[in-house]
Amino acid sequence: MRVLLVDDEIEFVSALAERLAIRGIDADWTNRPEEAIERVQEDCYDIAVLDVKMPRVSGFDLKKRLEEKCPAMKFIFLTGHGSEEAFEAGVTETGTDYYLVKPVRFDELLGKIRSAAAKPPEGENNG
Repeated sequence: MRVLLVDDEIEFVSALAERLAIRGIDADWTNRPEEAIERVQEDCYDIAVLDVKMPRVSGFDLKKRLEEKCPAMKFIFLTGHGSEEAFEAGVTETGTDYYLVKPVRFDELLGKIRSAAAKPPEGENNG
């Protein structure tokens, strides 16, 4: 499983990647949404963990751009800002079931990553 972490807080996102790597998960990270887009031009990831509020590009807008290149990628959103109602409205709009509120408990994030990885891609018929 390959995971892309995108958050403008460098210490936070790099620490998450390191903790995932210790658990055998191939995790790349960036603090720049533009770099995330460049990375998926070369190769798709299974899951992207995106901060909702970043300078210049929101996590929701970044999801749309990453999906264009990698339609099967699954997404988990993180937020530390705004009301829960506004966040849930954004999650509903983007069609994801996975989101966490900062400060993130690592075990909870790991559980969401594993749950997202186990979920069949949209539109896949299992029988």
